[in-house]
This record gives sequence, structure tokens and C-alpha cells, in this order.
Amino acid sequence: MKQFEANFDGLVGPTHNYAGLSFGNVASLNNAAQKSNPKAAAKQGLKKAKALADLGMVQGMLAPQERPDIYTLRRIGFSGSDAQVLEQAYKQAPALLNACCSASSMWTANAATISPSADTADGKLHFTPANLVDKLHRSIEPETTGNILKAIFNNEQYFSHHQHLPEHASFGDEGAANHTRLCQAYGDKGLELFVYGQHATNPDAIKPKRFPARQTLEASQAVARLHGLDESTTVFMQQNPDVIDQGVFHNDVISVGNQNVLFYHEQAFLNTESAFDEIRRKLDGDIHFVKVPTAQVGILDAVKSYLFNTQIITLPSGEMAIVAPTDCQENPAVHAYLQELVTLGTPIKEVKYFDVKQSMQNGGGPACLRLRVAMNEQELAAVNPGALLTDELFTSLNTWVDKHYRDELSNADLADPQLLIESRTALDELTQIMKLGSVYRFQK
Repeated sequence: MKQFEANFDGLVGPTHNYAGLSFGNVASLNNAAQKSNPKAAAKQGLKKAKALADLGMVQGMLAPQERPDIYTLRRIGFSGSDAQVLEQAYKQAPALLNACCSASSMWTANAATISPSADTADGKLHFTPANLVDKLHRSIEPETTGNILKAIFNNEQYFSHHQHLPEHASFGDEGAANHTRLCQAYGDKGLELFVYGQHATNPDAIKPKRFPARQTLEASQAVARLHGLDESTTVFMQQNPDVIDQGVFHNDVISVGNQNVLFYHEQAFLNTESAFDEIRRKLDGDIHFVKVPTAQVGILDAVKSYLFNTQIITLPSGEMAIVAPTDCQENPAVHAYLQELVTLGTPIKEVKYFDVKQSMQNGGGPACLRLRVAMNEQELAAVNPGALLTDELFTSLNTWVDKHYRDELSNADLADPQLLIESRTALDELTQIMKLGSVYRFQK
């Protein structure tokens, strides 16, 4: 039976904007209040996804959230018609309006944590939406995320869906951005790496001092339990608090894995060698630890370019390639390193560059834009076909974007009641294109 890793990219929503909502994310803060281009952002994401599909990769799409989130605005005390709610929020609490208009669900690496059937006790693919409690604008996503995942992976014979973890800082969970899986082949029993920023219930544990540690050990352990993983196939590693304080808000900003390769910065982890020894003991077969030295690429360059927020993919030829943002090409130190990397004899043989600047300026690179799902051909056949990217769906989605998205959006535009109407009209049509059913509250 064929085994492979599918990538499900997040469609950029109609309210894509720059509001600087993500404290600890340097790119997000630096570009706050710039005008955005939702249409360009959506098309850049689609183009990247289609390029991977054309390479022979299994590629799917995830629908965006409904924004502005009128329901949350009403929940916190704004009232009247939808237009009045937006006007009140804009005048009285613009930061809260910004949070309720974020298109951050485009970064589907934070949508959920996924364990493939080869790893789980019941032999099913398991999904747990991330609660994203550290950031207000993301904490309102999990319920709809769960609806969308259930609409796409909708066969109980193969897929098991869990509720997101309790909405408390002790269970701060940022999804697959702090999780990677090592294996020899995608269908083999793998080793799931959970990387956390702090041990929340231990007041004496080491943690960052400047920026928050968004993923807790408690959350990672809870997801492993829910997914039926055992001790022999899990490793819990702590991210280096010093790099979190330098803007490395998720582990996928400082390391990325694929099959038997872990590509990482030498400052990525705390207690690196002991963790790597545990990986060697638990993973059958060879493992390639590809270390990027600080002397070649400093933390600042790694964060600015998103060198590690790249995708490592296994091509149909069996060779691995890195999918990198053009920002890596434009950074002299990072570009020089990547040119050298493909000559070092590791499984990574090629670098492919893509323009995703609308996403990059808001704090997310290629790896943020995709949720990885390792599966076999029976499981793929059970996926809702409306979510799998084909030539026809690519054309339909581009036409849909052209029809519904604006070329420019400022923070002031978020209070425009017409934007809410445009967004709901677009999403209602999208659920028909992707055959998702009623996944949004306004459709109920």
C-alpha cells in the first residue's frame, strides 16, 4: 500500500491584514499597520500549493475562518445590528476589533496536531485542534477549525477527532508548529517529537523571560495521550528559552523535520544531546541531524528569512527538497548556507524558492501555511475530494478569489460592514466549491 505525506495549506481569508497582533513574532510586530493585499496573499498561497501539487505531492486546502467574528464581539458586550457592532468596536476597542478580524487561520501549521495511523494505538489518524490560548485573535479559531477538519476527514473508520484542550495557559497548545514526526518511510511506525517552551505547572522550571512560551509540556503530553501514543514512540524536547526571547515563537521557526532528517539551528533546543540520544534509541534506522551553526546563520537572520520555516518534502524521485521563501534567497548569509547545504551529502538535494511575502510580512513562512498529514492510499480515498487540489479546483479557487477579495485593506476598513457581507458571501460559496457543508455559524 502506498504511503505519503499530504500537505493541507490554509486559504488566506478575505480579511488578511497587518495588525501586529502576535507579541513575540518579530515580523508581525514590525509590519503592523501596513496596508495589506488580501487578493495577492490568497493567490501567492494558492500558487505555492499548486506548484507542490505539480511536483507530484498530495496537496489539499483548508478553508479560512469567518471574519470579522461578530459573535465574539457580541459576547464581549457590543450590541445592535452587525454594522453597529463593528462601529462600536472600532471606536471603543479597536485592538479587539483587529483581533476579531484576523486571517491568521491561514497558518494551518497551528490548526491542529496530527498523528498518523501507523503510530496510534487504534490504527486511526488522530486530529486535535490547537486551542491557541496565548493570543486572543487565535483563541477564537478552534471550534471552526474542528468543524472544517471533520468536514474534510469525515470517515469514522479512518479518522478520529478530539476536542481542543482546556482553554487555560497550563495547556497552551499551538499545534503542529511545535510537533514533527521522524520515520524511515511515511507508513512506518514513527517517532513523534513534541517541542515545548515551558513546563507550566512547575514554577521552578526554566522558561523565557521576554516573550511567552506558547506551547507547554502539559499540552504536548495531553495530545500524546489523546492520540494513543506510547512512550516508545514519543520524545518531549524543550525549546531553548533564549531563542524564544529572540523572536522564535514556535519550534518551526528554528527547526523542521521530514522522514529521517531533522534540520535545526544549533541553538534550537535545551539539552540537545540528551534529547538526540533519546531519538537515536527510539527511532529505527538512520537519522540525519543537519545542524546549522550560529557562525554561518545567526538567530536574527534565521528569523528574518524564515530559514527553518521552510518545508522539507520528499519528491516522487525519493530525494528531498527544501521549499523556501524568496526572503531566504535575498538574505546573503542564508542563501550562501542553502547553496552549501545541497552539497553536504545529506538527503536534502535541492532548494525551491517561492514568493509568499504577504504571509511573511505578517509573520508566517511556507511551513506555517501547511498542515502535514501522513497517510496511506485507503485513508486518502476517504478524504473529502473537494478539499484536494486539482487543476480544476485551483482554477475555481483563483476565480473565487478574483470575485470576492479586495486588492487593499487597511485597519480602518475592518469596520466596514460591507466587508462582513463580502466575507460571508465568499465563504458560503467556498463551502459549496469544496463540498464542506455548513461549517460556519452564519450558515447554521
